[in-house]
Amino acid sequence: MKRTIKKIAVLGSGVMGSRIACHFAGIGVQVLLLDIVPKDTAPDAKPAVKNKIVNDALAATLKSNPSPVFTKNVVKNITTGNFTDNMKEIAGADWIIEVVVERLDIKKIIYEQVEQYRKPGTLITSNTSGIPIHMLSEGRSEDFKKNFCGTHFFNPPRYLRLLEIIPTADTEQSVVDFLMHYGDLYLGKTTVLCKDTPAFIANRIGVFSIMSIFHIMEKLNLTIDEIDALTGPIIGRPKSATFRTADVVGIDTLVKVAKGVADNCPTDEAKNIFTIPEWLEKVVANNWLGDKSGQGFFKKIKSAAGKEILTLNLQTMEYAARVKPKFATLETAKPIEDLKTRLKALNAGTDKAGEFYRQFHYALFSYISHRIPEISDEIYRVDDAMKAGFGWEIGAFETWDILDISKTVAAMKTAGYTVAAWVEEMLANGMNTFYKVEAGKKLFYDVTTKKYQPLPGGEAFIILSNNADKLIWKNSACKLYDIGNDVAGLEWNTKMNSIGAEVLEGVNKSIAIAEEKHKGLVIANDGANFSAGANVGMIFMFAVEQEYDELDMAIRMFQNTMMRLRYSSVPVVTAPHGLTLGGGCEMNLHADKVCAAAETYIGLVELGVGLIPGGGGTKEFVLRASDELHKDEPETNTLKDRFLSIATAKVATSAQEGFEMGILRKGHDEVVMNIGRRISEAKKSVIELYDAGYVMPQQRKDIKVLGKLGLGAMLAGINGMLRGNYATEHDAKVARKLAYVMCGGDLSEPQFVSEQYLLDLEREAFLSLCGEKKTLERIQSVLKTGRPVRN
Repeated sequence: MKRTIKKIAVLGSGVMGSRIACHFAGIGVQVLLLDIVPKDTAPDAKPAVKNKIVNDALAATLKSNPSPVFTKNVVKNITTGNFTDNMKEIAGADWIIEVVVERLDIKKIIYEQVEQYRKPGTLITSNTSGIPIHMLSEGRSEDFKKNFCGTHFFNPPRYLRLLEIIPTADTEQSVVDFLMHYGDLYLGKTTVLCKDTPAFIANRIGVFSIMSIFHIMEKLNLTIDEIDALTGPIIGRPKSATFRTADVVGIDTLVKVAKGVADNCPTDEAKNIFTIPEWLEKVVANNWLGDKSGQGFFKKIKSAAGKEILTLNLQTMEYAARVKPKFATLETAKPIEDLKTRLKALNAGTDKAGEFYRQFHYALFSYISHRIPEISDEIYRVDDAMKAGFGWEIGAFETWDILDISKTVAAMKTAGYTVAAWVEEMLANGMNTFYKVEAGKKLFYDVTTKKYQPLPGGEAFIILSNNADKLIWKNSACKLYDIGNDVAGLEWNTKMNSIGAEVLEGVNKSIAIAEEKHKGLVIANDGANFSAGANVGMIFMFAVEQEYDELDMAIRMFQNTMMRLRYSSVPVVTAPHGLTLGGGCEMNLHADKVCAAAETYIGLVELGVGLIPGGGGTKEFVLRASDELHKDEPETNTLKDRFLSIATAKVATSAQEGFEMGILRKGHDEVVMNIGRRISEAKKSVIELYDAGYVMPQQRKDIKVLGKLGLGAMLAGINGMLRGNYATEHDAKVARKLAYVMCGGDLSEPQFVSEQYLLDLEREAFLSLCGEKKTLERIQSVLKTGRPVRN
């Protein structure tokens, strides 16, 4: 049957239930969110009383940070109710998701009610993380069983991309196929097919990894601060590393999962690792459970210096000031930008840190090898689960490849670790990697067939660096690839993917090559962010040394490159994700089309460092305001909204909000829910634009600016902000420069101007602000601390 999801019912409004409801609402699905009626509520009580639990839970979720929704207005897609009065309404749902408390008896009661009202063929899934899926469907009808599956979301569902799909023996294959596809395409998830084994895939490997670290820590006599320094971003893991992650998730939750694996996996060769250390038992007994109880492995206190974070000493069970760890291995590895190269350096360390990394990796590699085929038949599912669920930049099997499987296996055996027989067999057959790339496609070693097979998804998931054999051109920062179907793809790799002279050269060269030999150009990258903006270090250097001619030339080059991007003879499509700020935002403003990942945080933030957008961003906002003018509203309103976006350095917290701010264009640009699909969608868009007969647009000379009419209103607003202490004197000075540019100068009356006219005004204002002491102080602060000083 063809399934369409128009409405879902979420049963249970706790932390997960409410957030799952918000995520579905965010993609435009109608949601019915139900929970229990409060105890001792009269049967004839009003709905507001009966729905207090569900309404309070949803309200608390909507106030949480980071926001569970892409934009606030999607909340209208959620209707609340209770199990007593509204369970019958699930008859109108296409998918029912159960998210009630983790007790089999309670879930069975809910399923009994679901059977009464659910229409045949409706999907019914559970978000359980701890109860075997097959036990949940026991005793249910045949139709219930064949449409039932586990769908394990990770918290918070909007941000953690993993969705584990766990069928039972009774689940129809079409249901599994649908959930895998829908989760990927519509929910933006990395959908991972799991076997119905304890903790499924991600928690099984993730909790093993944490428990293994606890045991190695004891063996090597390391501290909490040392472990978190060793197991965070330095190895491609989240900032929360190990102990901070435990505090966030809940130390009791971690212990519960570990005990669950120990109890339910009697044949697990490493079950002793899941034994809870004595000090961990004490932490739980003290009710030091992490953030939920106010303290765990860390504790926030107020001191004379302000807020301070203390660390628990596991020997004394007392909190003390944090101590910055010092390891020679870390100091050697920190300057290494490339994570793969850095991992090799860390693993080769000769101090205690190096020994930790070796023991940690040996234990992890041994464990994952023995989990195939127990928890998954395919190795890539393990890596996908860890990257999407635990935020690992590189999967476990991928890491093993980097550290050289053959050498590592030999070292593991010497150190007393075992590997599964299939790994030995793979190596014996001359296959020395788990993954390899051929003709731009990533292949994985399939344990069942004992051959390399292509990763599923193919063309839908383009990784630019996989096209290394199709490199067209490169410089010190950029690489241009042929990504197939006569489309070129440009990426660059700089710190925070900032845009400097090499990147601008790369954009110009790539457009020239695309115009000569290709249908068009995709601009994207595989890094953590699209771009944090222009290279402010270069701007600061020129400004401090008063090299204003050089600075003027650099700004002109940036502006000209953005205009070249807009006015090329082939379509240029960008595929942003993550931070897309300042100059990164300006690049997208000038593209023919933007295929933005849903999690794109985009905005013009230059005011924060005492500048205005100088790469065409200010000009583009004026142009768009001009195009949006309506006869039935004052001309200043549209321009004022655009002005405030820049003046407050506002950043869209999602691609959807980017549309509300006018950075992305409705009916023109698009949101790609799955970040892994955005480059493929951009490529499709290039081909569609080309095949539709793309014609280079003409530079605009019809931009309406308001002159003194608009300038007066804006200056009055700026003065009001200054008097109300919402802005500093320097904020006001920068804002006045911005207003001057956006109004086209102090023209006596509104008139039409060209793009170049506005670019010249923009550049002059940018240059003059580079000579301001307070602007330089702000830029210097960003370079030193990552944040501008407020002056």
